[in-house]
Amino acid sequence: MADWTWRFEKADGTEVAPAVEPEEFTTQGDAESWIGEQWKELVAGGADQVFLHEDGALVYGPMSLHAEEAEPVAEPVAEADA
Repeated sequence: MADWTWRFEKADGTEVAPAVEPEEFTTQGDAESWIGEQWKELVAGGADQVFLHEDGALVYGPMSLHAEEAEPVAEPVAEADA
């Protein structure tokens, strides 16, 4: 059975303890669902980015925990009927 774990870091790469202690994850989906539910608390606790590992091997990362500032999308303008 695979062991999925997160590594938590500041933006400069310094490892930090998570503000919310992660569970033990047996699937990638469970680990990703958890990070999706906890990211705001993790950011508030000082984490800026995470790395996902499976049995100690890097799967992906760094992944930022900061929501990007999105520009509002303009609604298309309907042309008047001629």
